[in-house]
Order: sequence, then C-alpha cells, then structure tokens
Amino acid sequence: MGFLNKHQILERSPTLLLVGSLIVVSIGGIVEIAPLFYLENTIEEVEGMRPYSPLELTGRDIYIREGCYNCHSQMIRPMRDEVERYGHYSLAAESMYDHPFQWGSKRTGPDVARVGGRYSDAWHVDHMSDPQSVVPESIMPKYAFLSDVEIEGEYIQDLMKTHRFVGVPYTDEMIEQGPADFLAQADPDSDFDGLLERYPNAVVSNFDAQSELTEMDALIAYLQMLGTLVDFSTFTPEASR
Repeated sequence: MGFLNKHQILERSPTLLLVGSLIVVSIGGIVEIAPLFYLENTIEEVEGMRPYSPLELTGRDIYIREGCYNCHSQMIRPMRDEVERYGHYSLAAESMYDHPFQWGSKRTGPDVARVGGRYSDAWHVDHMSDPQSVVPESIMPKYAFLSDVEIEGEYIQDLMKTHRFVGVPYTDEMIEQGPADFLAQADPDSDFDGLLERYPNAVVSNFDAQSELTEMDALIAYLQMLGTLVDFSTFTPEASR
C-alpha cells in the first residue's frame, strides 16, 4: 500500500508524471541507441552479396523510373504463406546496396524479390511487351518501347561513382571497367571473364535477342539477378550459429 500511495503522487501531478515519463523514455532510448555507436555495421554480412553490375544498376534505375515499385514489392515477410509462395524471407543484406531500397508498400502484382532465374529472358520480353499475353488477368501496362530505346552506358562511370559516394563498395577497377562490363553482360560472345570475377553470378545473355543494347536488356538483367546471390541451401542466420 505504501508504494501505491507514493504512486498516487505522480498520478495527481501532471508535471511529475511528465518528468517521470521523460526519464523512463530517455533510459529506454539510451539502452536501444547507445550500442549502435559501437557497431561498425548493423546489417549481418551474408556470403554472396555484391554491388550491382553496371548493366544491372542501369536496369534498376529503369525499374525505378517506370514506377515498378508501386505495384511490386521486394520484401518477403517471414510468414508461412509468403515463404511458400515466394521463397526464403528477405534479408536486410539483400538491400544493403539499394539507394533507395525497393521494399514497396503494396502488391498489385506479385513480389519480385526472388524472380531471378524463375522465368526465361524470352518470357520477360513477352511480359514487358504485352503482359496479358502471358498473364491474362494482369492489369500491368505495356513496356514494349523499352526494346526500342538503345543505351550505350556513356554515364555509367558517373553513376557508379555516385553510388560509391553513398557507401556502395565499387573499386577503382570496377569503375574503370564499367563501360566494358556494361556492354559485355549483354553479349554472350564477348570476353566476360573479368565481368564475372568482379560480379559473381551475373547473368550474361542477349536478354532481348536484338543486336542493339536496349533498355529492355538492362531491365531484364536486373530482374534476372534478384534473389539469386545468396545460397539459401547453406545460409544460417548469425543468431542461430
């Protein structure tokens, strides 16, 4: 009863209650925030993650430009129905080189965090050109014009330098070889060994089956790598090791 009587002092005094609340919130905030100043990285490092290749990075910009994130999320939540439909739940490390991240806020279409390798390049071309030809119930607009817009990658080094400025670990060699890697990824007949050394598991293909390098190539290159970098058959979260 003595404790309850003392507690009534706080309940009857708005000023004391406010001061007490601020003290409690401050202590809780310090306990949660202070450790962050001593951590080099708050994201668990995962084997396989790497920066986007020059062509993938360009495709990602096209993905953002066309507003694809408005209808497609890139975040699989750790719930049974989501995991069974889309695959392993998303890891923070999978977005560590995203500026901005593409988690999305709604799903008019399916989540695309694991779309890489799920469909052929030809399927993606058909889907972009005429979505209803492969998914009759789709309300997605047509993006056939992407196959008509040629790209050369003349600004790819500037784009990579900008991403390095905000923390993406592009090396001087990656940036120097950026224009060559940009072209090599869409040409299976090129010498792309250096590209694969710098960007392991990058998909090399003539994505839209045209002789010219187009925005369609870049967008499909980006989609075909989503969710493919981490080997989830061997992945074990740090907390359970």
